[in-house]
Amino acid sequence: MRQPRIGLALGSGSARGWAHIGVIRALEEEGIRPDIITGCSVGALVGAALASGTLDTLESWARGISFWDVVRLMDISLNGGLIEGGDLMSSIEDKIAQVDIQDLDTPFAAVATELETGREIWLQEGSLPSAVRASIALPGVFSPVRHDGHWLVDGGLTNPVPISLCRAMGADIIIAVNLNSDLVGRHIRSRQQREQLQSSAGGKRDLFKQWLKKFDSKILDGRVLDWVERRVNGDRSPGMLEVMAGSINIMQDRITKSRMAGDPPDYVISPRLGRLGLLEFDRAEEAISEGYDSARRLLPSLRHVVQERS
Repeated sequence: MRQPRIGLALGSGSARGWAHIGVIRALEEEGIRPDIITGCSVGALVGAALASGTLDTLESWARGISFWDVVRLMDISLNGGLIEGGDLMSSIEDKIAQVDIQDLDTPFAAVATELETGREIWLQEGSLPSAVRASIALPGVFSPVRHDGHWLVDGGLTNPVPISLCRAMGADIIIAVNLNSDLVGRHIRSRQQREQLQSSAGGKRDLFKQWLKKFDSKILDGRVLDWVERRVNGDRSPGMLEVMAGSINIMQDRITKSRMAGDPPDYVISPRLGRLGLLEFDRAEEAISEGYDSARRLLPSLRHVVQERS
């Protein structure tokens, strides 16, 4: 009799996605290793590293990345997104095996969205890094990717936690990791939190201004810094990235709830990381720890997976 195949569906979540690493480490400690891996956006990145045997490399890089590194890798552009993504993705691609998806020992697929039609696209063959790049192209932030004659953007627009893809690939037991469970409203910080951050930011604020100047001088003739100064001096309305992040959070929260209601997984792990900002990739330690702890909390139920396979 064939053993049930375990599927791991890793959801979207931008910088929160480092939590997937912690989840995977907790599962490994219990002897739970997926037979099928699917990922959306940053879940595709971590899933690709797991499937290609380079997760240790990616984790080491994520734990060591600093705020300065994040800013340095954000190559500014308005060609389809605020960030071209080339420098960041080149750095990330170094941590992923340069192989074709169909050559992986563990079946893997990523989700993207076709910009022209809104169709959900399942990337199950071709270059692994290219599939990750397409899946992670968050609209308005990262530039879209040209693939087989079509423009592709983040899979989170259509399937933030790719359970259906995992099931279609033959998974009998699906463990889903949902990073969108506590997002709505969390991106808008209180005035007190803002003031605390401003008083402690120091070098981060100076570096952010350098980044803004680069963007400002290249695109907007100095108008951005004037707007920032007015806001710091009293205007507490949400900024551009806050509005963008909040809108994306609301959208993905609603889509995730709808998709999971119609096609529920067997187990759901939900790290609570709504406090992390959209691009705070330098907070990997915090995200990985929460991912690990959230998986550990579900272990009494997850141990049935091991029992079913024995």
